[in-house]
Amino acid sequence: MTDLLYLEDSYLKRFNARVTAASELGVSLDQSAFYPGGGGQPSDCGVLRQGDAVYQVARMKRADGEIWHVIEGSLPEVGAQVTGEIDWDRRYTLMRVHTAMHILCGVIWRDYGASVTGGNMEPLRGRMDFEFESLTKELVEEIEIKINAEVQAARPIRIEILPRAEAFEIPDLIRTKINLLPPAIKEVRVVEIEGLDLQADGGTHVANTEEVGAIRIVDYKSKGALNKRLVVELEA
Repeated sequence: MTDLLYLEDSYLKRFNARVTAASELGVSLDQSAFYPGGGGQPSDCGVLRQGDAVYQVARMKRADGEIWHVIEGSLPEVGAQVTGEIDWDRRYTLMRVHTAMHILCGVIWRDYGASVTGGNMEPLRGRMDFEFESLTKELVEEIEIKINAEVQAARPIRIEILPRAEAFEIPDLIRTKINLLPPAIKEVRVVEIEGLDLQADGGTHVANTEEVGAIRIVDYKSKGALNKRLVVELEA
C-alpha cells in the first residue's frame, strides 16, 4: 500500500519515493504526495524525476488495490528511486476550492440544516448540491455574504485521523445524504474549520479560510424537487 503523504501535509510539494510496481496503468510508489482524486476533487499531476530523466504524471488512478501514477511515455523501473514534484499551482488552487466547498457546506448546514446531495470541483470553480425545497436570488445573495464573512474570519483548519468508532461519535460528521465511508475503513480523517465545520474528508485543504479569497456564487439552479445546485468561483 502506498503511504499517502498528503493526508497529513497538504503543503508537501516534493518527496522521495521508490517505484514498487509498473504496468500499463503506470507506476506505483511506496509513498506519494500526489492526491489520487475522490470526493469531487480531481487527481494531481506533476512529474517524477530519476537523475536526468523526467516522467510526466498526467493523472492518478486507483486500480487493483493500488494507486497508480499514470505516466506519459516510458516508465521508471521497479526499484528505482525517484523524486516526485506536484504541479503546485494547480494543487493549491484545488485546495482553495475544496476549502471553499467546506465553508459553503458549513454555513448551509449551520444556518439552514440542508444536507449535501452531490458536488464536484475544478481549479477556481466548484459546484455543490443541497437538499433545499426552494432557492431564491435573495437567499443566494444572503449565503454569499455569509460564506465570505467566514473567509474573512481567518478560521484555522485542522486535520486529524481518528479511529472509526471515535470519529462516528462526532455529531453530524457525515454531511452527505448517503454515508460514503465503507465499513472496511478503520480510521477516519476529519477536517475541521474551527468554529464552523467538522467533516470526514480525504482531500487536501488550505490551512486557514483567509487563503481561499473571495467566493462568488455565479449560478444556482434546481436539479429536482429537493435538490438545488450552487456554483461558486474563486479569484485567480
